[in-house]
Amino acid sequence: GTRIIYDRKFLMECRDSPVAKTPPSDLPDIPGVTSPNVEELKIENNHVQNCDEKVSAGEEEQFDMDI
Repeated sequence: GTRIIYDRKFLMECRDSPVAKTPPSDLPDIPGVTSPNVEELKIENNHVQNCDEKVSAGEEEQFDMDI
């Protein structure tokens, strides 16, 4: 067999390519795997609102924990 060997510089340039940042067009829609789960979006939006409320109230926690 033949091996293809890429150097580090080439791989680092590929990382910034627009093609590397877009998902494949034929990727199936699997909630929670290939697309955000509806419940996760609600939790995330609620979490962002709660964080905003805490900051505006003057209470700032050192670490933010998800339980």
